[in-house]
Amino acid sequence: MKSFGLLLNGVAIDSYELNNENGMQLTVINFGATITSLKIPTKNGKIVDVVLGFDNLEAYVKSFDLESAPYLGATVGRFAGRINNGAFCLNGKTINLNNNNANHSLHGGKIGFSQKIWKVKDVNNGKNPTITLSYFSPDGEENYPGDLSVELTYTLSEENELIIEYKATTTQDTIINLTHHSYFNLDGHDATVLEQELTIDSYEILEANDQNIPTGRLLNLENKAFDFRQAKKCPKTIDTSFVLNESETENASLFSPKNNLKMSVYTNQPAVHIYVGGNCFNTIKGKENANYHSLSGICFETQNFPDAPNHQHFPTSVMKKYDKYFHKTIYKFQSF
Repeated sequence: MKSFGLLLNGVAIDSYELNNENGMQLTVINFGATITSLKIPTKNGKIVDVVLGFDNLEAYVKSFDLESAPYLGATVGRFAGRINNGAFCLNGKTINLNNNNANHSLHGGKIGFSQKIWKVKDVNNGKNPTITLSYFSPDGEENYPGDLSVELTYTLSEENELIIEYKATTTQDTIINLTHHSYFNLDGHDATVLEQELTIDSYEILEANDQNIPTGRLLNLENKAFDFRQAKKCPKTIDTSFVLNESETENASLFSPKNNLKMSVYTNQPAVHIYVGGNCFNTIKGKENANYHSLSGICFETQNFPDAPNHQHFPTSVMKKYDKYFHKTIYKFQSF
């Protein structure tokens, strides 16, 4: 454990490092349960830091004031993605959330889980090292109902997997949709993703309006530009939710021909939201003085459908009182 900067609201922000026996290294801070670094050893002897991040706490805090907050490496909640007009109906009652994206609520509202200080419950080193963090979200936070208790575990397996597991309980019926928001770049955090190859095991996306709110329709991808069932280079512009096929194989992948490095994504969630970005608008420098731009990284936000509470035919995001929420996502790295 190392200090990661000044106190925030009187609480120390610390950095924690996990290493597996292959030389893979994960660094996490308790601000936003954020991944700041993920270093992967390759067969050619290189060590590649495959996620965007900042060198200090001040940069993370200031990044939420940018014209479009990048959420670099953060844990997103209570609800990932947009909720139309920041409102939904639950048990016959209209809930009005805090809006932070035009007239909509995005990624949990004005101060979501990405800006909260999480408690570090446990750190286990050795084989398959883990760190477990927790956050208690009180009833009414951002106007969400119910006390929500969240536990998040990051594991580095000896198979070079980053395993993320979320568990949650609530004291009232509520909605929940947690995700992880790292921007991956297999050529290194200071490169562009345009030459990397993307695959997604999906033949449908959510149609969205000009404010990226789902209309409720699913669009077939057959012979369309966003059909990534066969590998294609990363697009310059994408901010799209893909409906995942139920499959035992990988749900999505990214491959770097430059480093012969592959990342496979596996999840128990019904969708993955793909977003190319990371732009810090020449206002905040990334780690190692990197200049992050609109093509710096690609997010694989495994999650439920955005705006799910407002579409009865979408997978339910309602979590009943004393139900148990469980979300598991694996990012597996292979060097060739």
